[in-house]
Amino acid sequence: MALLLLLKPLGFLGVGVLAIIDSSSIAIPMDLIIAGYVWSNRGYFWIYAIMGALGSAIGALVPFYIGRTGGEYVLLKRTSQAKYDQMRARFDRHHWLAVLVPAAMPPPFPFKLFAFGAGVFEMRVVPYMVAVFAGRAVHYLVLAILVVYFGPEILTWMGLHSVLLLTLFAILVTAYLLYEIFRRRRNRARKKASDIE
Repeated sequence: MALLLLLKPLGFLGVGVLAIIDSSSIAIPMDLIIAGYVWSNRGYFWIYAIMGALGSAIGALVPFYIGRTGGEYVLLKRTSQAKYDQMRARFDRHHWLAVLVPAAMPPPFPFKLFAFGAGVFEMRVVPYMVAVFAGRAVHYLVLAILVVYFGPEILTWMGLHSVLLLTLFAILVTAYLLYEIFRRRRNRARKKASDIE
């Protein structure tokens, strides 16, 4: 890839630029790129992960603002007002997690759809960028640590087991969301009971 050869000498900054391009428009195999950078300079693995996360947070503003400017119209053409209101209410309850969790997911998870949705449902810009940064930082730090300890070959294993990893991650997220729902309902029930008393 000519772009990678051009940006490779830029080191940390090159990772950030590639991450901006990946999150904003053209899909780039960032896991492979970060793994290559980390393996060639293992002592600074965390800087590559942070720069990748920072670049992703900046680049993800593109689908976010596309969603904010015309996304509501697109969604309402494809779904009913009631369904749209239901989706919006769900997003409003869990907006931070609705961005952070997809940002942390490995490819080929369609993160840009969630970035678009965050724009449609008018999530505030700073919390949105923090959520993208946090999710991507977790993803890239885990990847970088695995590469440091097991070498770039770990990506082959992750590729072969990507469906299993995505399923496991989805189960954990679902379990957490169910726990949060039951916890909030229990708190509301306790509050009602204390109000009655």
